[in-house]
Amino acid sequence: MLVSATEMLQKAKAGQYAVGQFNINNLEWTKAVLLTAQENNSPVILGVSEGAGKYMGGYETVVGMVNGLLKGLNITVPVALHLDHGSYDHCYKCIEAGFSSVMFDGSHYPIAENVEKTKELVAASHAKGISIEAEVGSIGGEEDGVIGAGECADPQECKEIADLGIDFLAAGIGNIHGKYPENWKGLSFETLDAIQKLTGDMPLVLHGGTGIPADMIKKAIALGVAKINVNTECQLSFAAATRKYIEEGKDLQGKGFDPRKLLGPGFEAIKATVKEKMELFGSVNKA
Repeated sequence: MLVSATEMLQKAKAGQYAVGQFNINNLEWTKAVLLTAQENNSPVILGVSEGAGKYMGGYETVVGMVNGLLKGLNITVPVALHLDHGSYDHCYKCIEAGFSSVMFDGSHYPIAENVEKTKELVAASHAKGISIEAEVGSIGGEEDGVIGAGECADPQECKEIADLGIDFLAAGIGNIHGKYPENWKGLSFETLDAIQKLTGDMPLVLHGGTGIPADMIKKAIALGVAKINVNTECQLSFAAATRKYIEEGKDLQGKGFDPRKLLGPGFEAIKATVKEKMELFGSVNKA
């Protein structure tokens, strides 16, 4: 059964490791992430962007699929189903649909409005035992059409949002979504440290986990990051494995065109990527 992400992230922050949020796009994706979590005895967060929710046929479909897989695959590790970069309206939709966690991204609003809307959503989600993430300072790159340059959040604003009773906080520290450009300056650990000093035990979230060097990831975890979002990396490994299968002509051999065979190598590639991340984040055997 789905659990909120609050307890798993509090444990992660106290234990100096991070739980991965792996974004899902379909059944293969979800099954790959869940099986890898179970095999590695790791807690896990399934992330769903608004675009992916729409692609999969709506939030009820996603909840039905995930709950069905938890039962059908005998998943016993803690699993949270989380709305990624949710708008105000979609947070309510996911609270209703049965998600166990939501992220309200009010970073594009003036801080006063972000505070007001976040406060209201904290009350609505906590009334149903659902965890809530909020964001300060937009994360760079492109995610569902929202483009930001990878700016750094204001630590005071972070404290203001953290004090509203949210469960974990996403703060921009120079990280971006998607592939990192050649001239990327790296993470701002000064910003992260300043935020951590003001927000105390609050688990911090690192968005855009794809392409950040391993040593930077480890340093971020040491400075209070307890949740790291991974999406692009799974997409790239899935695409590469699928391309290889077709380029080698395997879809033309026997029943190689069967979608279960065609998507098999991509499925295994996602599993390998997720396992690698769980090892890097330190969440293996932490369930």
